[in-house]
Amino acid sequence: MIENPQFSIYLRPLMQLRLRNLLYLFVAVVLLSSCGGFEKIRKSSDVNYKLTKANEYFEKKDYVHANTLYKELMPIMKSTRNYEGLFYKYAYTFYYLKDYVEASYYFKNFTDYFPTSKDAEECEYMSAVCLYKYAPKYSLDQTNTTKSLEALQSYVNRYPNSKRLTEANAYIAESQKKLEMKQADAAKLYYNISQYKSATVAYKSVLRNYPESTNGDLYTFMIMKSMFKYAKASIPSKQEERYAVAISTFRELKDTYPQSKYIAEAEKVYADADNNVKKLRNEQHK
Repeated sequence: MIENPQFSIYLRPLMQLRLRNLLYLFVAVVLLSSCGGFEKIRKSSDVNYKLTKANEYFEKKDYVHANTLYKELMPIMKSTRNYEGLFYKYAYTFYYLKDYVEASYYFKNFTDYFPTSKDAEECEYMSAVCLYKYAPKYSLDQTNTTKSLEALQSYVNRYPNSKRLTEANAYIAESQKKLEMKQADAAKLYYNISQYKSATVAYKSVLRNYPESTNGDLYTFMIMKSMFKYAKASIPSKQEERYAVAISTFRELKDTYPQSKYIAEAEKVYADADNNVKKLRNEQHK
């Protein structure tokens, strides 16, 4: 039989539509049967069966379904021999679902419930890591960064020989860097709005809190610049002593950071401060 080309043009889209509809129907049936199967598991009164299925979901990385079943099993299986393993995996479902607040809470609770467990060290570490992952970027409130830093430091102090020490110290360094940047930004803001005395105090605080910082020369230079501008805006009777602080800070910059890229600019500020001191002294002797 010879195919009618004109008829074929209309037939092909029709067949494609029917195939697409059949595919949608198949997917819907699979999803419904899957959901139906899960609901059967949830409604089961066989606790060991539910735990087995929860563990299967966990192994398949289906953490949503695993989490739901573990949540229902937690109060039922308390004080049983399976409670420790259930608790451990329940905490990890939150972690893999990126719910770091809940994960941190349950990892910490695990260490409280099972302090002698072989997994207690790991869970204490994971609780701290979750706090670290939940902490926002440095420009936002850093309360959680501070909490994660304290938790990580506590872990390092408690387990100085841990195999996780290198990673923990890296998290600590990154947390400290975020807190440093937050503090340095506050100091910079004071400088930008011409609050030079506050800028000086803030930069000194950053330098004191982070003496090993790679930006130590910048903070020292900004202390000098802030003090110079503070002196310039001061009443005449206070200017000389404040210029003197700027000059001594310049000497500290040169001695501590001889290779600093800020030396050239600092020398210009120093020259201005020194000239202003000389002018003040000349005026006093007139």
